[in-house]
Amino acid sequence: MSKTTARTDLETPVASAAADSASIPPSSIDQLWNRAWQLAEETSGPSGRGEVTLSAAAIPKADYDTPAKEPFVPRSPDSFYEASLTQSEIEELVLKYLLARGDASGRAIADQIALPFRLIEELLAQMKYDRLIAHRGAAAMNDYVFQLNDIGRERARRVTTDCSYFGSAPVSLRDYIISVKAQSLNGQRADERDLHRAFADLIIDSRILKNLGPAINSGKGMFLFGAAGNGKTSIAERVIDCFGGHIWLPRVLGIDGDIIRLFDPVNHVEAPLEDDGGMPDDFKIDKRWVRIKRPTVVVGGELTMENLEVTLNTTTGISEAPMQLKSNCGTLVIDDFGRQRMTTDELLNRWIVPLEKRYDFLNLASGKKLQVPFDQLVIFSTNLEPRDLVDEAFLRRIPYKIEATDPSEENFYKLFEIMAKTLQVEYNLDAVQYLIETHYKKKGRPMRNCQPRDLLLQIKNLCIYEGRPAIMSTAAVDFAVDNYFSTM
Repeated sequence: MSKTTARTDLETPVASAAADSASIPPSSIDQLWNRAWQLAEETSGPSGRGEVTLSAAAIPKADYDTPAKEPFVPRSPDSFYEASLTQSEIEELVLKYLLARGDASGRAIADQIALPFRLIEELLAQMKYDRLIAHRGAAAMNDYVFQLNDIGRERARRVTTDCSYFGSAPVSLRDYIISVKAQSLNGQRADERDLHRAFADLIIDSRILKNLGPAINSGKGMFLFGAAGNGKTSIAERVIDCFGGHIWLPRVLGIDGDIIRLFDPVNHVEAPLEDDGGMPDDFKIDKRWVRIKRPTVVVGGELTMENLEVTLNTTTGISEAPMQLKSNCGTLVIDDFGRQRMTTDELLNRWIVPLEKRYDFLNLASGKKLQVPFDQLVIFSTNLEPRDLVDEAFLRRIPYKIEATDPSEENFYKLFEIMAKTLQVEYNLDAVQYLIETHYKKKGRPMRNCQPRDLLLQIKNLCIYEGRPAIMSTAAVDFAVDNYFSTM
């Protein structure tokens, strides 16, 4: 089904996809795809502000290296078919929800499974006719409160045994691939101004910024290496801010009955659209999707091979997406690379093809193998030399190696001044000069970017203990250095 609409209440227009293309031969798919883009160009016109809605049947096999022409906003589906869902799938979610809740209004059920009430209303009427549910009472706005019948309760218990999930209705893998293609970092560019904006709260040597720019724009990944404490993790976490913006992410994926949880509140920061007070929600955004800031997923020494595969919770029957899938359209930071519980060879062998081809293969517990996008900027952060960790073949696939160097003396002064203000410690230039001359130059001690913050915290806590204002002094500096460098 194809339709053309015009909207101004949302940030960007989108191709909303949902259909089963199994009945369409490959040649027809190619023709539909070409015709779809032709319609999109005709609709958008010179200003590019029009919108065309495409069915998934018109989308060919994903090309992960070519950015989509249209931005992506998921539209509320007009039918289960358009949402790539079957009536049985929705029935099971409703039954499991009512089994857990006891009773709920039709609109509460629609909100729970994140589908328009106009679709759920018809399904609930059919389920009542089939004696799976019954009316318990009336609700507002021509609605009813529903509860399970004996037949429905028995069926709900049976399906809950296989999978206890009863949240948002799943999004199809095809629709997810389309969204990644449309929202990919590939094709986006960050210039010098973007980098200065992203790293405005850090003091970074201009040479490092100059090296970071091409590496970020390449989308091929990079090594950040250098001594501990020089801000590698801080740099890696801010890289995505060079691009800014938001993406839409499915809460869960549904693949032939398997439920894969994709949205992760630990790694994803939700950024909902503001309600414009216009049309009813049913005619706006597909609630199965959540709007988030472009993700930065950081994994450290706890990373194992299991984290890179789809993992099934055998108790609930719900699978968890791997880290690389959660970081699509963003950055994936492997912190403390070389110190993982898995060997570097295991990790690199697992990713050597995805880094080259930009797609990955995942195995489900059911035995299915999936091809999914591997569409993120991968950053390996380590205080070890890259050549000591990996072989030449892998280094070739990560062409950018950027060293986070020690700060210059000038920048060291600036760091003390900035951190003193941040930590509310009175800045004393003489005390900083005393510190550098006595405890760094005379000792031959290297300066690190983290040390101004750490030493000032020592001074502040000492002043709090002694019940006096937080002021830098030579005595406080000596105390902080003795504590901080006692074993270093």
